[in-house]
Amino acid sequence: MAISRLNHAVLYVRDAEASAAFYRDVLDFEIVQSFPGAAFLRAPGSANDHDLGLFSIGAAAGRSDAGRRTVGLYHLAWEVETLAEIGVLARRLTEAGALVGASDHGVSKSLYARDPDGIEFEVCWVVPVEDLSPADTSGPVTRALDLAAALDRFGPDALSRSSV
Repeated sequence: MAISRLNHAVLYVRDAEASAAFYRDVLDFEIVQSFPGAAFLRAPGSANDHDLGLFSIGAAAGRSDAGRRTVGLYHLAWEVETLAEIGVLARRLTEAGALVGASDHGVSKSLYARDPDGIEFEVCWVVPVEDLSPADTSGPVTRALDLAAALDRFGPDALSRSSV
């Protein structure tokens, strides 16, 4: 048996409607179904019935301590199709007050952000295999993202590895 990919994620949030609005307005997710206390969203271009499920647990819920004082999920990574989309999302996430970091991992160009409940997620563009340099694949790396340099190197319409 081999796992081929992640089909969807489900998150407990304070307010499913508010979180759904964030994912819709900032990341262009489509709300495919909702009812009081729950929402199911699909990422742009996805063939899944949903990619993200959200369940309300109430306004009094505390922030996740995962990685600080408890074990738990660090983040989810959403992949975009073109490098230009990273620039668009960097602006949207900044305007929403959600952007917390931007990294060049050699094999990917990534933004890190937090949703309204402080749940961290990544948005990444994955470098096509044929465009990887030996430095990109020499091992895990994290350096500051220079989006202008990446756009110059790959072009704004370069497709992410899984889109090719």
